Amino acid sequence: METQGLASMIDEAQIRWVALGDTTWKPLVVMLHGGPGLPDYLGDVATMIADLAPVYRYDQRGTASSPWQGRHTFARHVDDLAELFDVWGAPEAVLIGHSYGATLASRFCMAHPDRVAAMLLMCGPFVGEWRTGDRVQRDLRMSATQRERLRELQQLPHRTEDQEVELLTLSWFTDHADPERGWHWAAQGARQRRPINWVMNRELGEEGHSDPLDQHLDDLRGCLPTRVEILGGASDPRPLSALESLALRLDVPLTRVDNAGHEPWPSP
Repeated sequence: METQGLASMIDEAQIRWVALGDTTWKPLVVMLHGGPGLPDYLGDVATMIADLAPVYRYDQRGTASSPWQGRHTFARHVDDLAELFDVWGAPEAVLIGHSYGATLASRFCMAHPDRVAAMLLMCGPFVGEWRTGDRVQRDLRMSATQRERLRELQQLPHRTEDQEVELLTLSWFTDHADPERGWHWAAQGARQRRPINWVMNRELGEEGHSDPLDQHLDDLRGCLPTRVEILGGASDPRPLSALESLALRLDVPLTRVDNAGHEPWPSP
């Protein structure tokens, strides 16, 4: 059973959400998509667990069916999630965050620890100096021609639709464990996970650099719920060692998914 709604935030922003499963069951599960700046893409994952608990997803403000213009901050997005909890009548929920969504889940947990029943962090948040290893792995998975073409597309002041799809495909196919299948998945995602809010991506990226989660790990550890787990793909170009270090800092278990990249769930 699917339920949809449009929630009005305190600043009158409109956020579109969808729930799958029996919404009378508690606690509910909230899935937080990555990006930042992408629309929700976790529908296939939601169907895998909707028979166990109601699963709520939403397009974060400024993406897809939740259009909005303004300055993006972590605090604003954390407040959005708290307001959605109120709309859903949820005193607490299980959070499942993927990639940037794991960062959002972590920051929400620090702000509202009493509202997080449990947390699963998939392929994130990455802390420490992980970007160098990520760039090295991506370069190894691309040909010289692909690397040069990606640089050309990134430098264009404006891109056509075809150029945007090509840029995203080149950027994303290295996320997958199997390069050939990864190209197919990335090309498909480049057409479906649109439009991308590049302003949102830049603004939250800048805030992440100026106020990194690394500086708050002791606070995060102190407010974690009893049940927390980190999930990492062994073939993610982002170094698994960064998640291993995070798991040690937070004193939580890490599950390594072999033959999986940045999206460690079965593809349809």
